[in-house]
Order: sequence, then structure tokens, then C-alpha cells
Amino acid sequence: MTNPTSTTPAPGALAGRREWTALGVLMLPLLLVSMDVSVLYFAIPSISADLEPSGTQQLWIFDIYAFVLAGLLMTMGSLGDRIGRRKLLLFGAAAFGSASVLAAYADSAEMLIAARAVLGVGGATLMPSTMAIIRTMFTDTGQRAKAIGLWSGVMTGGIALGSVMSGVLVQYFWWGSVFLVNLPAMVLLLVLGPILLPESKNPEPGRFDLLSVPLSMAAVLPVIYGVKEIPAEGWRTEYVVSVLVGLVFTALFVHRQRTAKSPLISPALFRGRGFAPAVVLNLVSSFGMMGSAYFTTQYLQSVLGKSSMAAALWSLLPTVLVGVAAPVAAQLVQKGVHRAHVVSGGFVLAACGYGLLACAGTDSLWLVLAGAGVLASGIVTVMSQMMDLALGTVPLGNTGAAASLLETGAEFGGALGMAVLGSIGTAVYRHDVPSGAPAAARETLGGALAVAGRLPGDAGKALATAAREAFTNGMQAAAVAGAVLLLGAAVLATASLRKVAVHEDGDDLGTGAGEPLPAAASEPGGGLTPA
Repeated sequence: MTNPTSTTPAPGALAGRREWTALGVLMLPLLLVSMDVSVLYFAIPSISADLEPSGTQQLWIFDIYAFVLAGLLMTMGSLGDRIGRRKLLLFGAAAFGSASVLAAYADSAEMLIAARAVLGVGGATLMPSTMAIIRTMFTDTGQRAKAIGLWSGVMTGGIALGSVMSGVLVQYFWWGSVFLVNLPAMVLLLVLGPILLPESKNPEPGRFDLLSVPLSMAAVLPVIYGVKEIPAEGWRTEYVVSVLVGLVFTALFVHRQRTAKSPLISPALFRGRGFAPAVVLNLVSSFGMMGSAYFTTQYLQSVLGKSSMAAALWSLLPTVLVGVAAPVAAQLVQKGVHRAHVVSGGFVLAACGYGLLACAGTDSLWLVLAGAGVLASGIVTVMSQMMDLALGTVPLGNTGAAASLLETGAEFGGALGMAVLGSIGTAVYRHDVPSGAPAAARETLGGALAVAGRLPGDAGKALATAAREAFTNGMQAAAVAGAVLLLGAAVLATASLRKVAVHEDGDDLGTGAGEPLPAAASEPGGGLTPA
């Protein structure tokens, strides 16, 4: 039976004011979930003063949110397909709001860490659910592309906005306000969600495979942890072992999905010709985005000497271009430009952004901002198209699992980008720093500037200048490597997407000539059960 307060558009039908209003409601919690990745950047000094966490506890305050989020994405996406995406979304909003209050008024480091972990659980329910619900509400291909483009832009912009929001709130209020700002959006979602959002789920999901849950977390968390620590700490044994352990569990997880009667992530998702390329290319695009962010944030603060707040405000400027990229890409596809060409063009544009970064010197503010903006525009072009392609390729009953797989791949890609490009930059930096510099100065630019501040007169200035030049050289080398990777991804996109078919009703089915469609996708609205 269809809920009279929450109807689902017929396949191919144009969405109206109701659906676009619902999209606006969905964007608010999505924005806050993405902001929570960076919202502690300015709050941590105040938190440290009040709660006095140890060094290890401070790291966990930062990292536990992203770790829990990444580890539970696949579980929550599959769960939403089984119990209902709207139901899971509202549960996540309640958990996110409650944890925000708990975090705001935490009176110990342990309490704040626990609250941040619950925030990660809530975020893991919200992200795949919002994307799956968008796929349910917007069945017309053109409208779906626009909606997913907005989703991509909000996700990207939220990460940049989080640090600025943190700085403003901490300056005028207390550190807990960075969490309380979540409450109005979550309350709005809980009130309007049951009225505006359609409920949908897989009509035949099978039993929930409990064994896959710990296997998925054991596959994701050690790899994310290892590659996240490598840029800062180097290729130490424990981090390499962590990655290898994660890869072993990844193999076990894949085996479980291929042999289980009711897997968490169905291998049938990859039968569509466009789905696997979408996951891989989305991972590569996240690699490019986060790999550049590792350098540009340090460049603004440590090379140019901007304050943290000024650097955060300057970093918002490149996001202006991001808001234009996804809608333009969607419009090009709608006007008949092949998606393969749009995606490969996005990768080439992003590579040009890296090219601009490769030309930057130690006093190139506008060149770096332009490079970051061009790169982000190209990446968002790719991401929005890959999300649209992936969700259009799978049956509606599996959109939650498909969305979670895309987002988990993006988490991997971001961590790998920081690890690989960060390692290249660090290697060049250590090579170019004067051989006689103190050990701390040879490790990081921040260490070099701290040492330089303690040295007398010209000696300190000379070390600081040499360290800034060495860091810039490292950024240039990493940018060249990033550009080469993205140009290779452009070739891969052209080769892998050029044969992806577009069905006459507009849904990307990804089937070659003569291939039968999956049963759930062969009927209008296949795999969708309105509540």
C-alpha cells in the first residue's frame, strides 16, 4: 500500500515542487554530515583546554568520526534497502542530533570520543539513504542528474565550509556550538521527512547477512587507518601491516559476498556494464581531490603564512566553481554529448588544475587558488556523472547498497590520494631541505618553521625560506604525478564508458547488445516497493 503522505513518482515521470522541496530538506543534513569531517579544525584548541585530552585521545577525537563512517557505510546502505531508506534516514537523523547534544556538553575526552563515534553511525545512515531516496524521487534521467549534481556539490562544499563554520562559532561562542548547529537541520528532517520523503525498499532482500558486517569493517578500517597515517608518519611497519591485514579481510569479504545466499553487497550490482567503471572512476576522482587538499591547506598556512581563519576563508573561493561544474556536465549529457566524453573531459580539466599547482612558487596565492578551483570543478564533474551512472545502472531495490559502495570507494580513494601524493611530496621535501638542518626541520614544514623560529637572525630566516621552497617543490612533484594519473583516468573513462548504452526511457542500463536485463530492472520501477 502506498503511504498517502509520501508517494513515489512513476518511472520516467517528472518530479514536481514536492520532490524538489524534499531535496532541499535532504541537503541540510547532508551538508552537516560533510561539514563534520572538518568542523573540529578550529575547535580543538578550546577542547584541549577544557577537557585536557592526551595526545592519543586528541587523535581519536579527530579520527573516530571518519573511521566509523567509512566502516559502516556498506552495512547501512544494505540495511536501508531491507528496512526502508526513509526509516533508516530518520533513525540516523535522530542519532545524529542526539549525539550532537552529547558531544556539545561532553565533560571528558572519553565522552566526546563516544559522541563522535555515534555521530559517525548517524552519518553512515544518512549518506547512502539520501542518495537512494534521490534516485527514488527523481525517475526522469535529466532531473535525476541535476539532483545528483546538487548532492555532489553540497558534499564537496560542506567539507570546505566546515572549517570556516568552526572558526566563526568558536570565536563568538564556545566549542560545543560546532555540534549544536546540527540540531535545527535534524529536527527539520524529522518533522518534514515523513511528509515529503517517499519510503521504498527492496521487496525481496533476503536475510541480513550478519557475518558480512564485521568482515566489511575489518576490510575497510585497517586500510583507511594505514593509508591515513602514512603521509604523516612514513611507511612504518605497523601501518603497512595494517593495510595488508585490511586487504586480507577484503578478500574474505569479497568471497563471502560471492558465496552467501543473501550477501550484504550483491555481486549482481556489477553485471551492469557501467557500474564497475563508475565505482573505480569515482575512487580515482576522490584520490585526486583529497591528494590536492593535503598540499593546498598547508601551502596557504605554512608557505604563505596565512592564519588558520584566513586560510579557511581563502579555501572557500575555489568552491564557487564547484557549484557550476555538475549542472553544466548534466546539461551536456542531456544535449547529447556522450557521457564518456564529459567524464574524460572532467578528468582532463582536473589534470589542468594540477598543472597550475605544478607551476606555483612560494608566493602564488592566486595561481594555487585557481588550480584548486579548476581541479575541484573537474573532479565534481566526474563524481556527479559517476554517481548518476551507477544509480541508473542498478535496480531500484539495490540503490542503498550501490550508493554505499560508491561512498566507501570514495573514502578509500581520498585516503590513498593523501597517502600516495603526500608521500611523494614528503620525499621531495626531505631531499631538498638543507642537509645540515636539524632532524625536526627535515621531517615536516611545520617542524622546520618551529625550529627556524628559535634560531637567531638570518639563520632562522634562511631555514624557513629553504623549507618553504622544499615544500613547494614537493607540491609541484605531487601535482605532476596527480596530473599524470588523472590523464590516465581520462583514457580509462573513454575506453570503459564509450559502450555503456542509454535505454530509450533514459535509464543507463549498462547492457550490451543481446544481454538480458536483470529481472528487477526489466520492469518499470523494478525492485521498488512503496511503503
